[in-house]
Amino acid sequence: MTKDFSQYQNIIDQFRGRVANAGFEAEFNAATEHLAKTEKFLLKMELKRLATPCTRLIDLRGHVDGDCRPYEHDGSVHFLDPIAIKVFEENIGFYGAYTLAVYEAVNNTENNFRVIYQKEKAQLQLAKSQGDSKVLEKNQYPATLYRLGEYHNRREERMNFAVPLLVTLNEDKVVESTSSDISVHGCKFRLPAVHELEPGQVVAIRFVGLEQEFQFGFENSFNYEVLQVQEENNQLLVSVQRTDIPEDDSFIKFLRGFIQGNKRRYKINLDNTISALQVRTMEQFVLPKSNELPVFVEEVQGQLLPRYVLTSPNNRPCYQYWQDEKHQVTLHCLINKDRIERLQKKRLLENSLLVYSFIHYNQGKSYFYSADEEQLKDDKDFMKRFLGFAAARDSFAITELSFFEVDASRAYSPFTLSDSLSKKDEYLNLPPSQEVFGILAKLPYIVVANNITDERLMEDYRLISYEGIDINQLKNFGHKRLSKSYPVDELGINYRNQRQEPRFFYKTPVVIESDGVSWQGVSRDFSVSGLMVVLDKPAVLKKGDVVHLSFPKLQKITSSFDLKSLPYEAVSINKKDMVIHLRVYVEQHQHIGRSFFKLLIEKNRDKLTADEYAMIVPGLSKALRNVYSHSLSISSLVVQTSGSRYKIEAIACSSENNELLSLMRRLSDRQQYYNLYPLLSNLQAANIMNTSLKKMQTDDEPVTEILYVAFDHDVEMIEKAVTTKLASELKSPEARKAFIRDALKGGSFYCIQVKLSRAGAPDMDYLNPELSYIGSYAIHRGKQIEQEIWSVAGVIQLLDITHEAMIRYNFVPTETRQLHH
Repeated sequence: MTKDFSQYQNIIDQFRGRVANAGFEAEFNAATEHLAKTEKFLLKMELKRLATPCTRLIDLRGHVDGDCRPYEHDGSVHFLDPIAIKVFEENIGFYGAYTLAVYEAVNNTENNFRVIYQKEKAQLQLAKSQGDSKVLEKNQYPATLYRLGEYHNRREERMNFAVPLLVTLNEDKVVESTSSDISVHGCKFRLPAVHELEPGQVVAIRFVGLEQEFQFGFENSFNYEVLQVQEENNQLLVSVQRTDIPEDDSFIKFLRGFIQGNKRRYKINLDNTISALQVRTMEQFVLPKSNELPVFVEEVQGQLLPRYVLTSPNNRPCYQYWQDEKHQVTLHCLINKDRIERLQKKRLLENSLLVYSFIHYNQGKSYFYSADEEQLKDDKDFMKRFLGFAAARDSFAITELSFFEVDASRAYSPFTLSDSLSKKDEYLNLPPSQEVFGILAKLPYIVVANNITDERLMEDYRLISYEGIDINQLKNFGHKRLSKSYPVDELGINYRNQRQEPRFFYKTPVVIESDGVSWQGVSRDFSVSGLMVVLDKPAVLKKGDVVHLSFPKLQKITSSFDLKSLPYEAVSINKKDMVIHLRVYVEQHQHIGRSFFKLLIEKNRDKLTADEYAMIVPGLSKALRNVYSHSLSISSLVVQTSGSRYKIEAIACSSENNELLSLMRRLSDRQQYYNLYPLLSNLQAANIMNTSLKKMQTDDEPVTEILYVAFDHDVEMIEKAVTTKLASELKSPEARKAFIRDALKGGSFYCIQVKLSRAGAPDMDYLNPELSYIGSYAIHRGKQIEQEIWSVAGVIQLLDITHEAMIRYNFVPTETRQLHH
């Protein structure tokens, strides 16, 4: 056990760097004469240890609240932030060299996340031990909810303009008012709340404040229909739209010219455009990082079959799981007519459906087995054994299915004020073609698949015994192999085109070699700078490995190029280690493979089949993405940089009908805000998030954690009502089950799977039209929004897996027997 020398810090500071000095012994003995011999000896050894030369490199990237940069000292390069550099140089000055004391001081600066976490934890423990009810604990983490898909096109520019009006409510009642904004065909005005107005009612408005600008003649009032009435501070804010407009109306012409000439003076009302741009920004960051797999279902001769899937780097492992040894899609094993009918019934209770599956491999073929909770619930003994048997396989997976109806009207998301777009930007706002709408008409449903399999869940399932399982009963849950696969097209949830080069389908034998081990495979597609290879057997490779490729069949047709042992870097490998994406690895010379494939493409372009990916039908990918964005029921937190720190102040979701959101709404002390306390109050979880995000790259796999949250309805103080634990803090299945039991006794329990991803770069071509429009009328607001867009660093997707946890620990009310481990 390391001795604590903190009580002797003054003596250590007094003699730091002086151990080798001639007068050290005499001065040290004089300063420590009050200490016992043992203490004096240990303290002298500590001073000598701290003065020992050190050769360790220091890398603080991801460990401190600050931006690190290379810092060279004595031929070694460390990665330090400004605070660490200052501490490093101060201590070098005391010790005269790089010693263990310098190393430890730099690793214990005040902005180190580990130090921050330990101090906060110690402060809370001290306050609790002293019985202090006023623990200095933050209990409000306010966040704004952005509803994905919620942006409304405004047909006309609306100018903030106050002008006196006379409003005739009926034959006997004329009231004075003032407009708050005005457009060519509408306006808003305020009235005292004593008046009664309803949507659909027609009123007559006389623009008395404009009578000097416009010669009204005999027609000095115009009919307007009431569209909306809002009450604010004992006043009615009334939105109206012009009705009964004659052809070639002179007042319409006047307003069009008046607004065009004065909109910079009186300012355009930008609220609608700002709101739409903020939502579009959230979609750009959240959707490409989605961990759930949207599957669009087609009805074919009475059967409901998967037809299109929207993939992203995060959800592709789920998609690849449902592929056989020939890489043919087997999603029909997961999603079929019976399961969709069960989902429709459960949807009335707003429940999802859990599917447990595994893959049996025999003689190089894949056989899929799956059973959902409804199929298993009536036979508890078999359910226990099925779960234990499935969990014993490496291919065990738990998939949560959700169900939505397709609303084709959501396929088009026009920009606000789309009529003001420049010619060069009109392509960004084109509506879907009739061909796309024709496809959507054949897609009645979306089934969203969430693979929630996690090592911390697997620990519990692996403890379930499957001894005595009925093999014949098990066979009932196996899926027949199809002689002919159903067509399923994969489309990308992407805004930016990540492909820098055209890619072509091409199959040719490939030999991959690494560290003396080789694997046989076949290319599926290639470009000048890379290719995808399907291997005959799993490879022991990881992302970033440099391997050497040979093309034996291609070598036979060329003598100009040596196609052996060409260096390529592994960009990604699928979960089964059978599909590998590679790119050329260039060291100091031109890559022969790149030269060969460039020439091959140039000479055979008319013979090669291009991989169009998202262009199966032009505009289909974008239309399906828009439809899906309205069905994204799970919430995502958007992480932004704030100086050298991170902040979370935005929630992105399609629906507010969510139990966790409802809880966070109740915990907030401000209207229209949500309190993220249940998610952010756990210091260890926050520390993991900060450290992980600083280290992550855009294409890294998401970091997954599981939070157990208890909410006591009878306690008013938030810090006492809400208890949040990481799964790693609850060390055993028994501890987790006890936590759930205690939570249910006092109120509610939530189990949240958290997936953190590094955000990608936004597609500013898509955002710039509305951003430029805002900036042209409110330059400071435009710059602020642009800064917020570029500050997004990460996305945290929240999946409520409470239902699965309740089944796993036998807390579902309908169950009468436990799954005995």
